[in-house]
Amino acid sequence: MSVTLDFYVTQADSCARDAAAADLPNVRERSLRAEAAWRTMADRHDRSEKLRSAHAAEKQLSQDIAAGED
Repeated sequence: MSVTLDFYVTQADSCARDAAAADLPNVRERSLRAEAAWRTMADRHDRSEKLRSAHAAEKQLSQDIAAGED
């Protein structure tokens, strides 16, 4: 299973809704901590995808330049 940014955001949003609906302070705090963790994972995933894309573009450019030199 490939995890996408949408998955992380969906989980974070669900935790935020759970926190808003919670009557007990400890349940609210647990949901808010979980939301923060999911958002951190989403940020890391997004950053990784951007770096992976930039690396692939850089590699392609190097290959294009090398092919042009032949």
